[in-house]
Amino acid sequence: MYETNVRFLNGVSFEVDSRGHKIICDQPAENGGADAGMTPPELMLASLGTCAGFYAVQYLKARKLSEEGLNVRVTGEKAMNPPRIGSFRIEVESQYATDERHREGLRRAVEKCLIHHTLMHAPTIEIAIQQVPAAV
Repeated sequence: MYETNVRFLNGVSFEVDSRGHKIICDQPAENGGADAGMTPPELMLASLGTCAGFYAVQYLKARKLSEEGLNVRVTGEKAMNPPRIGSFRIEVESQYATDERHREGLRRAVEKCLIHHTLMHAPTIEIAIQQVPAAV
């Protein structure tokens, strides 16, 4: 099971805590924030990119190839009705990309990413609203 706690800080800023690791999520100034951290869509892109990178590294390690220069870039296009990220593009840069066998291997490895699979097969989402005690 995965668990993350998101705590309101101020304005439109939140502190995200998972296993003691903390990051700030905020909005740019034009959305009423202080631009103190990534936005929720940027965090989603970061999650997809780091997961893809993990699987790419596993592919390279299994073949005793260097991870040097590995870079993953993820972009997302906004869609409407309902508002969402409607498409993602994952670009993997590797010194082995000139070899068709490794390009295909890296692509297959990245497709095994947990976040990729989650986005490809819509999960169920349950929303529970709970009362908190009033501040004294």
